Amino acid sequence: MSTDPAAAPADEDAPAPQAAAPEDARPPEHGPEETRGEAGDGETPAPSGEEGEAAAPALSEAEAELAAQRELRRRIEERKAGREAPVEAGGKLQGAAADLLAAVKAVEGGAAPTAYLPETAPAAPRRPAPEPARPAPAPVAPAAPTGPSDRAVDEVAAVLADGSAPAALAPAVAEALGDGAAETLREDPWQLLHARGVRPEQADGFARALLGAEARPDDARRGRAVTGWLLEQAALAGHTALEAEALRAALGQRAVPDPEATLREAVAEGDVLVFQDPLDTGAPTAPVSGPGADETEEPAETPVRVLIGLERYALAEESLADGLAGLVNTRPAAGPGAEEWQGAGGEGRGSAAELIRAAAGHGLVLHSGGEAARAEPAALLTAAASLGLRAWGAAHGPDSRARLAAALSGTEGGAATVAGLLSGAEGPGRDAEGSLALDLLVVLDAPQLDVESAAMLVEALPDGARLVLSGDPGVLGSAGPGRVFGDLLAARACPVVVSRTPDPGPVGELVSGVGAGELTAVDAPGHEVAIVPVRDPAEAVHRTVQLVTESVPRAFQVPPEQTLVVTPGHGGAAGTRVLNAALKEKCNPGPGRFAGFDPGDRVAYSPAPGRTELGQVLGAEQEGLRLRCAGGEVLVARDRVAATLRHGWAVTAHQAVTLRAPAAVVVVPGDAGPALARDWVYTAFGRAERHLSVVQGVGPALATAVAERPAKPRTTRLPLLLRPQLPAPATA
Repeated sequence: MSTDPAAAPADEDAPAPQAAAPEDARPPEHGPEETRGEAGDGETPAPSGEEGEAAAPALSEAEAELAAQRELRRRIEERKAGREAPVEAGGKLQGAAADLLAAVKAVEGGAAPTAYLPETAPAAPRRPAPEPARPAPAPVAPAAPTGPSDRAVDEVAAVLADGSAPAALAPAVAEALGDGAAETLREDPWQLLHARGVRPEQADGFARALLGAEARPDDARRGRAVTGWLLEQAALAGHTALEAEALRAALGQRAVPDPEATLREAVAEGDVLVFQDPLDTGAPTAPVSGPGADETEEPAETPVRVLIGLERYALAEESLADGLAGLVNTRPAAGPGAEEWQGAGGEGRGSAAELIRAAAGHGLVLHSGGEAARAEPAALLTAAASLGLRAWGAAHGPDSRARLAAALSGTEGGAATVAGLLSGAEGPGRDAEGSLALDLLVVLDAPQLDVESAAMLVEALPDGARLVLSGDPGVLGSAGPGRVFGDLLAARACPVVVSRTPDPGPVGELVSGVGAGELTAVDAPGHEVAIVPVRDPAEAVHRTVQLVTESVPRAFQVPPEQTLVVTPGHGGAAGTRVLNAALKEKCNPGPGRFAGFDPGDRVAYSPAPGRTELGQVLGAEQEGLRLRCAGGEVLVARDRVAATLRHGWAVTAHQAVTLRAPAAVVVVPGDAGPALARDWVYTAFGRAERHLSVVQGVGPALATAVAERPAKPRTTRLPLLLRPQLPAPATA
C-alpha cells in the first residue's frame, strides 16, 4: 500500500455521542446516524417513510411504499385472525414462561392475563408449526393514503404547546397516533414517543409540563411507552425481538422502577407479544437408552429463550417465513425445460451458468458475491428473457438500479428499485389478481432487505414464480429489522450459488482480505490504494479536503463530484457535518440561501428510512428544492427539506452501502476505534472502483476491528419459523 496522499477513505458507522435531551421534548438535533443513523442511513431511521418528494399532486414513491406496507399489515392481520394464536410461540410451556404465553392468549380472549416474566427461561419442547400455506396474491397497491387533516395537526400542536414541546412535531404525532391524536396525547403524554426522534427523557419533560406532580417514573403509561420505544430502537439496530432479560435490563436503565411488572402490563394490554423459542444447543433432549439406563429418568427438556417483540415485526416475519417456505416447497410453473435453460446459459461451468441451472429448477435461489459478481444475475435475467419469461431485476437504490440496467442493455424486462417495484412506480405492474406480472424476480443488494420489505415482495409474487436473492454477505445489513439474507444463507433452505468472480485490482484484493478477517498490504503500483496517516481529527479533515479537491483529481483524473467520502458518523470532529462544511467551502462556497443549500451543492436525499441517493441541487422553487438524482429530477417539498436532505460530499457507510464511485476517501478518525467492525470496513473500502484512500487516524485499531469484530449479531426468529416448514435435509 502506498502512503501517497492521493486517497483516503472515511468511516461511517461510529455513532457520535448524543446531545443532552432538553426537557421541552425537542427532538434531538442529530438524526438517525447518531442514535442509529441519520435520514436514510442504515443506522437510525430518519423521518418516516412518508417523507418523500412532493413533486406533484400524484402519489409519491414514499407515500405509495407506506401504503403498500399498510396493506401488507392488513392482509397478514386478517390471516392471523383465523389462527388460534397470532404467531406460533411455543408448544407445551411450563412455569412462568407458560404464564407469559397464557397472558397473550388471555388478552385475545378478553380474559384477565396472568403473565409474569421468569428470571431464567424454563425448558420446554416446541410443537411443530402448522403446514405452510402459500400467501394469497397481493392486491393492487392501494390508493394514496390520506395523512392527518389540518385540524388534527392543529389540535395536536395545541397540546404540544401546553407541554412546551415544539409545534414541528405535530404532523408526525398526528400521523403516528391516528384519529383522536390530540386527546390520546393529553391523556397519555408518553405517547409522544411514537414520533420519530423523540427520546424518553424528552417525553418525560413533556409529561411533567402537562401533568405536573402526577408525572412519576412508576406511571404504568410511561413504562408501556418506554417498552415500545425500546423495541422500536432495537428494530433500528436490526432486531425483530429482544430477549426478555435484555429488555428488563434496558427498562431498568431507563428508570422504570419495576421492569417485570411493566412487561406484564405491556403483555396484558397487547402492546407486545411474547415467544418461547427452543435453543439449538446440541445437548441431548432425551435420556440415553440401553443397559444401565435409568428407566425412571424423565426426558430432558429443551432449553429455550423467551423473546418479547412488537406485533408488526412478528407478523411480517411470520408472513415472510410462510412465503419463503412456499417458494422452496413448490416447483416453478411449467416453462422452458432444463435443456433450454442450459442452452440459454451457455455450456460453460462458470458461476453464471451454475446460477442459471439452479434457477431453472427451484423457486428460491441464493447468490452471493461482490460487485463483479453482479454480472451473473444479469446473465440470468438475460437468459430468462431470451426464453420468453417475464424477468425483472430489483436493486436497493437508483444508483444500483442504473448499474444493473447498464448490464441488461438490450434485454426485455428491466431493472427497478425494490421500493419502486412495491409501490407500483416501477416494474412490470400487477396482473388481474394483484400479483407482480413476472415469472422471475432477481433482487440484488439482498442484505439490505428488512423483514417488512421482504415480506411484501414475497407476498406480491405470483404462484409459480422464481425468486433469486443476490448480494454480498460481507456488507452492512439492512437499516430495518431482520437479517433476511443472512438467515437464509445460514438455514441452507435452498440452493446457494457462491460466485467465483473476484473483484479486480488492488482494491478488490484488499476488500477480499477484509472479508476474510485480514487487513494486509496489497501491491498497488499505480497507487490504487493509499494510506494517509493523520494525528488528529483536524488533520483528518484537512487531508480529506486536499485529497478530494487536489490529489485525486491530479493523479487519477477523477473530479471532486465523482469522489465518495465515507466516515463513521454524522457527529464528531471528523463526522459528516464537519466534513461537508469543509468540502462545501472548497467545492461550492455559498451562503446556503435555500434552507442551507445553494445551487450546485452535492446532497444526500433520503426519501424514506434506509434509502439514500446522492444528487445535486438545481435550484429553489416556491414548492421546494429541485434536485438532479440518479433516478431523474426530484422536487423536495419545502416542509420535507430539513428531514430528508443533508449535504452529501461526505456520507456514512450505511448511506453509501449500495453506491459505487471511481474514487473513495474513507476517513477513520482517532475516536472511531471502538465503533469499528469488519462489516463497516468492508463496506466503506468496497465503495471504490479505481482508487481508495484511507485517512488513517486509529492506528492498529483498524486491523484489530477487521480481525476480531465481525458484524454485530441480530436477534431474529426467521430461521426458527422456517425450520418446521422445510424438507428435512437428506442424510447419507
